[in-house]
Amino acid sequence: MDKSQKVNICVVGTGYVGLVTGACLAEIGHRVVCVDSDKSKISALQKGKIPIYEPGLDELVAKNRKAGRLFFTGSVAAGINHEKHAAEVVFIAVGTPPRSDGSADLSYVENVTHEIAKNMTGYTVIVEKSTVPVETGEWVSKTASRLNKKNIPFDVASNPEFLREGSAVSDFLHPDRVVVGVSSQKAAALLKKVYGPLKCDIMVTDIKSAELIKHASNSFLAAKISFINAVSVICEKTGANVEDVARGMGMDKRIGASFLHAGIGFGGFCFPKDLEAFYWISKSKGYDFSLLRAVKEVNEDQKSWIIRKAEEELWNLGGKTVALLGLAFKPDTDDMRFAPSIDIVRMLQERGAKIKAFDPVATSNAKKVLKDVTYCKNAYDCAKDADCLAIVTEWPEFKKLDLEKLYGLLKHPIILDGRNIFDPQAVRDAGFVYKSVGRR
Repeated sequence: MDKSQKVNICVVGTGYVGLVTGACLAEIGHRVVCVDSDKSKISALQKGKIPIYEPGLDELVAKNRKAGRLFFTGSVAAGINHEKHAAEVVFIAVGTPPRSDGSADLSYVENVTHEIAKNMTGYTVIVEKSTVPVETGEWVSKTASRLNKKNIPFDVASNPEFLREGSAVSDFLHPDRVVVGVSSQKAAALLKKVYGPLKCDIMVTDIKSAELIKHASNSFLAAKISFINAVSVICEKTGANVEDVARGMGMDKRIGASFLHAGIGFGGFCFPKDLEAFYWISKSKGYDFSLLRAVKEVNEDQKSWIIRKAEEELWNLGGKTVALLGLAFKPDTDDMRFAPSIDIVRMLQERGAKIKAFDPVATSNAKKVLKDVTYCKNAYDCAKDADCLAIVTEWPEFKKLDLEKLYGLLKHPIILDGRNIFDPQAVRDAGFVYKSVGRR
């Protein structure tokens, strides 16, 4: 990258969004300092240890640390003014956890805004990277203005992320689009400079529209998932095949094939949280966005699919052992936040079932939230002496399981495929009672 195109950047927060953002911005040539208040996390990152599981991220961090483009510190002040390099752009990528009413807790965003305002030394663009409710930009601007005692010029911008856990690095480096919400042409020009190396469409809009784009996008995708899951119920009741229905729908360019995969519901930190937050925002503005409530209700009901099918085959679950393959909310991540497995385990345990479980990478995180579960070393160990086997997360390695070996390990040859990873006929030919979502 030409030195004139290089931007000094500070990213506050080293979670999934912040760490990927920081590493990828360094990868495209900028000088990036990542900040986190968690001293143990910063210490680990400075030693080259990655606190989250994300394919390709460890190599990217190591490469750019070695190249002198990526740094880590525990202080916002040090991040903004790192080794005499003043940050021109500061990304806020801290958590916005949901409150009990569904609204977002923005206290971390406010606290970081305080620190930025007190430590700016030259014109700075303060960027909301965290997913925040519409109108948060106004609060960030107001808060920064109050604490900007030196009257340093600044702008606030919104730059929502569209990263999928498990493919976040690729999503960042090869985006469909970049959205920036700004209130000045100066801020727009600087953010275009930041993202210029990606050679993608950069959509410039006002801050409020950019904030809404994120919540609207995730809520719409969640609605597609709940819609096809609701259709899968009709398919099971009529004998239709949900995969054929989804394929027929997806071939219509107005609909598209993505997110039309029936299963046992969505999880993760984005969809459930953003759905709740968008509904809360709508209610707070006097509009009952009832469609969002229905999307959530369908998703919650879909999580009980495994329990319903287990009871259909085993009758009472008390004292029975159910083997669960997969615990993370999706493959290629160790993230257990809002994972469907949490509610599935709870419902099974309420019925007196014993739980064995295996996940390729999420076991350590699962142990923090799922108690009284026997954690196994592999899928076959999990299946041994279980009354049935349930697929909860569609890890690719599960598709390659030796069905003959599984048959000999299970107490009863029952597979409940909550992610439709197997060919129904092949599994039945192997002697199993096989149930899948919305398929014969």
